[in-house]
Amino acid sequence: MARLLIIGGFLAAVFWVFSIVDCAVQPATRHRGVRKPVWLIIVILIPVIGGILWFVIGRRRANDQGVPRMLAPDDDPAFLRSISKTEQDARIRRLEEELARLDDETDEGPAPEPRA
Repeated sequence: MARLLIIGGFLAAVFWVFSIVDCAVQPATRHRGVRKPVWLIIVILIPVIGGILWFVIGRRRANDQGVPRMLAPDDDPAFLRSISKTEQDARIRRLEEELARLDDETDEGPAPEPRA
């Protein structure tokens, strides 16, 4: 039991130091909620819980900064506005014809013999 307490204490201390360093080196734009000095005080005064709060609530992720994610063309409203209704209809018609042709090809082929 004593070994588990020592190992747990060591891991808590390592996590606490890591949380302090991570909070201290992050730029001010990567914080959510309160300002950077307040986060440092929280992480320092409440060792494990403060670090958990920092990583869950306070630390802004790279994708939280308003970086636009990549969209597929059919999900991108700007792309959809850029193509005309006739182009959309022609594209849909071509795709439907190709699907029908592929469906006909699979229907015409002989059924495979079941293997024993």
